[in-house]
Amino acid sequence: MKYLVDTHLLLWAAVGQTSSRKSRAGLTVEAIAVIEDLDNTLFFSAAAIWEVCIKSALGKPDFNVDANVLRRALLDNGYLELPISSEHAAAVGGLAGHHADPFDRIQIAQATVEGIVLLTDDAAIGQYANHPVRVV
Repeated sequence: MKYLVDTHLLLWAAVGQTSSRKSRAGLTVEAIAVIEDLDNTLFFSAAAIWEVCIKSALGKPDFNVDANVLRRALLDNGYLELPISSEHAAAVGGLAGHHADPFDRIQIAQATVEGIVLLTDDAAIGQYANHPVRVV
């Protein structure tokens, strides 16, 4: 199965970044099973790297990581990069207003356009029931 892994799960899984909510060790059993299943193809969005850059520059503690190191670690661990296209950007306009974060919205649109399941721990993203989203 193909999964687009959202930013927080990428941080927790790829670099063990701690959060106020979870750490690498705190990933759910379901999240770990999906991420470690060699039959799954894992993608990361260019939006995730952009989000890390912006939120790190703003001093957000959950994003205290070098985006270049994160990107390299993801590629070295077999993740595929999903660029943002104008089709993805246009698809954001068709999303309901369940979630306001632009980084999450573009990743929902990317998953929908590409037919890839967005893997997330964000319950608000789970409200997009007509989109390929899996909350773990």
